Amino acid sequence: MPNSAYIGIGSNLGSPLANCQQALTHFENHPEIQVTACSSFYKTQPVGVTEQGWFVNAVAKILTDLEPLPLLELLLGIEKAMGRTRDKKWGPRIVDLDLLLYEDRIIKIPRLQIPHPEMNRRRFVLAPLSELASGTIHPVANKTIQQLLSELPENEKVIKVHTAT
Repeated sequence: MPNSAYIGIGSNLGSPLANCQQALTHFENHPEIQVTACSSFYKTQPVGVTEQGWFVNAVAKILTDLEPLPLLELLLGIEKAMGRTRDKKWGPRIVDLDLLLYEDRIIKIPRLQIPHPEMNRRRFVLAPLSELASGTIHPVANKTIQQLLSELPENEKVIKVHTAT
């Protein structure tokens, strides 16, 4: 039986919205992934390194038979195929694909942490994720995605720019 997972999608180079949509197409064309939903797309302030262009972010819900580590490898392969280079932490990128949640699993190994360790502090993740999974319980924080979103300060700008079709 397939497992559900949530993938964060982001871009701030080239045409960020088109890059995010291209990443979704990669998911849709992969035989071991079924995209069941995609959030709206949001224009978001950069976090960490703030001297760069704003991002476009979204979240996809998928079903997959891939286990978490092979799924991560697939996401990294899509990033590479789309031209991502890892030059600077939190720097500009053509595409960024993050494995946010995988069922209710908690995984903490050097190569992979699930749930994503930064997600409960990032409005650009929680706003689109709440569209798809507002009542889902974060397995570490033991709060719903909506609760985590409502607890964030309002200082991070996240603006809906395109509703998913």
